[in-house]
Amino acid sequence: MKNRKSSTFARFKFLVVNAMDAVKIKGYVCALISAVTYGLIPLFILPLKAIHFSMDVTLFYRFFISAGIMLILLRYKKEHLKLKTKEIGVFLALGILFSLSSDLLFLAYDRLSAGIASTILFVFPVIVAIIMAVFFRERISTIMVISMAITLSGIYVLSGASTASINFNGLALALGSALAYALYIVTVNKSNIKASGVKTTFYSLLFSALYYFIKSLIGRESLAVPDLHILLHITLFGLITSVVSITTLVYAIGYIGSTPTAILGALEPVVAVIISVMLFGEKLTFALLLGVLLIVGGVLVSIVFSKARTAEEEVSAA
Repeated sequence: MKNRKSSTFARFKFLVVNAMDAVKIKGYVCALISAVTYGLIPLFILPLKAIHFSMDVTLFYRFFISAGIMLILLRYKKEHLKLKTKEIGVFLALGILFSLSSDLLFLAYDRLSAGIASTILFVFPVIVAIIMAVFFRERISTIMVISMAITLSGIYVLSGASTASINFNGLALALGSALAYALYIVTVNKSNIKASGVKTTFYSLLFSALYYFIKSLIGRESLAVPDLHILLHITLFGLITSVVSITTLVYAIGYIGSTPTAILGALEPVVAVIISVMLFGEKLTFALLLGVLLIVGGVLVSIVFSKARTAEEEVSAA
């Protein structure tokens, strides 16, 4: 009788362990897809820049189409779309910050290579840590200082290690993009809005579309798309780099947590650099490789340390 019970328990344990492994595998696959698809942005944006198609119109359709697809997902999940007065202000701010991040990044593409600009954008977790320390009095540890030093070293190396060769405008735009995205994350964390990740993403995309719609009107740009090929290109741009990337990101965080997801997010600038080198003629230099490795390494140090510190605080509280 005991043998039967132990055998049944062993089978149950085996099934549970395998189910957990399956969930983790799903999480890592989702995180990988999210990072790679977001890193594909240069693949879609650079050809449109090459034919001088309006970036404001491009981004309006990117976010508008993405918001429409996210709306379908929301209705499928049977989530309501009602917003409180406070939430409208928060989501409007999120939309503006999300839009500014994209705006500044694509302007940086004109002055820096797409690979370098995308890599500099990846410093946003370090900027989040600085904002939290300055405005919310969170302590900056020695490890975080080391992380910042490594990251800044990477930026210096990418600049060409010489003030004569650095494009200060491009660097400022890329850092501004990272700052806007960091503020987006801080706003999400500190606004205390009670909305799911999908709903937050939907309204961020919707208000981003509104931002570029208004900007296009002010600039008197036509919203007409000249041919079906460009429309399909923009649709794929929105579907792959927004809908697929963000949706898989949400699922990845749910399956394996934010830290492993963020670590795999290091692939984003790597993919962008590979695309820039292989498809758009960027030179693969030692400085480029070293700069990317330093920035990615510095950011990963801050991510891993943040997780370790959170775990220590939870143990102390218990």
